[in-house]
Amino acid sequence: MKIKRILIANRGEIAIRIMKTARIMKIETVAVKTVIEPNALYLSHADVVYDITDESADIPVFLDIDKLIEIALKTGSDAIHPGYGFLAENAYFADKCVDNKIIFIGPSPDAIYKMGNKTIARRIALANKIPMAMGSEGNISNEEEGIKIAEKIGYPVIIKAASGGGGRGMRIVRRSEDMGKMFIVASKEAEKAFNDPSVFIEKYIENPKHIEFQIIGDKKGNIIHLGERECSIQRKHQKLLEEAPSAALDEKLRKEMGKMAVQIAKAVNYYSAGTVEFLLDSDKRFYFMEMNTRIQVEHPVTEMVTGLDLIELQIRIANNEELPYKQSDIKLEGWAIECRINAEDVQAGFAPDPGRIEKLSMPDDPYVRVDTGIQAGSAIVSSYDSMIAKLIVKGKDRKDALQNCKKALDKVWIKGTKTTLPFFRMLVRHPKFQSGNFTTAFIEKDLEKYYYYSEYEEMLAAWLATKLFIEENLSEDSINVDFKRGREMSPWLLNKRINQF
Repeated sequence: MKIKRILIANRGEIAIRIMKTARIMKIETVAVKTVIEPNALYLSHADVVYDITDESADIPVFLDIDKLIEIALKTGSDAIHPGYGFLAENAYFADKCVDNKIIFIGPSPDAIYKMGNKTIARRIALANKIPMAMGSEGNISNEEEGIKIAEKIGYPVIIKAASGGGGRGMRIVRRSEDMGKMFIVASKEAEKAFNDPSVFIEKYIENPKHIEFQIIGDKKGNIIHLGERECSIQRKHQKLLEEAPSAALDEKLRKEMGKMAVQIAKAVNYYSAGTVEFLLDSDKRFYFMEMNTRIQVEHPVTEMVTGLDLIELQIRIANNEELPYKQSDIKLEGWAIECRINAEDVQAGFAPDPGRIEKLSMPDDPYVRVDTGIQAGSAIVSSYDSMIAKLIVKGKDRKDALQNCKKALDKVWIKGTKTTLPFFRMLVRHPKFQSGNFTTAFIEKDLEKYYYYSEYEEMLAAWLATKLFIEENLSEDSINVDFKRGREMSPWLLNKRINQF
């Protein structure tokens, strides 16, 4: 293998995820130690740590292309893995790697550019007869142009940023009077987020499902899909929970959508892992939305139902190896659900809640996988995303996976910051979610509250507070309770012992 050492141009759980696979493949990894997170967990998983804590910088290192190239060259790294976010979908970064004879573990700069610019991606999709919502042929330059297109295709329409994603630079317009304001807001937001104010318009599909297909291709032209993921549980276009497969698809529709996903990937000679995203309406018509040219946050659910390691495949493809699978080899077994546990205040509209994680306990059941870059003592800093962990749960079918997810969520305990756990505990108990009959409008339209409240919650909170008080202030021998070994008394028996003092 040409690749002997990889610089991980990222942090947190995805950095650890890449390092774990690289270690199995006997490839060394390099992590970057920053002043923002000098004691981050991901550093302990790397073979080499490059320390820049004493260097001042105008921009974060994970956005500094020249600095990352410099670190790769200084550490003798053959390749760079960008993970997701930051520079993962930056065509210039991929091109600079090529110029410096560093292998970029991802697609070609050309594919990143074409699929990263949504107006170009739309043209490619139309040329290849991929189903699409009606819209502008290219970017729009003013509100008058937007109104003209909207009146032709019919309201509501959605204004979208030509570059980037993640829900930024997107605004729904339901009447012509709002076009001017929404055009300005979307354009300014796009410029701030992606350094590109360009926007386009397309027909807004009311209450769709968000279905994405994982594709993988090699440099020899072989491309297949690995099935779909259901990503409809989202707020303000930000995904909260994903599952694979989707209850909305039968084998015929899966085959048809998968074929379209592969077709658009072939149109740009795509290789590496990528995701083609669709909207699915109530009549089972689907529309191409965009393509993400990187590994996704939610890739573990695909790994759980296919048994494949997507990071390993990325590395092998970057190493110029041929894809070892044909489409007929891919079988989906069981069902997987991923909950993104973030440091957010659910009752405050999912507002970030940075802070230090004082205690952290995750389930270790055989049906559970936890991907995290956090441990007790770690800080959730406002400079980066608020993710604490991804809780991934598998079952033999959707009903079984939901039951396992409910049990796993009830075993998670995090102290030190507010989290999205109450939301997920509510969600897996909601009848409409359990039925699978939900859309991207689920949170806004179908929920009366964002959190789960148990009748025993106050008593449990009081018991945990008492437990912590005893652990931190009293001798365990004095009350004959060994909390650290897990032999915990009931709240009532514990109260009886405490009253003996």
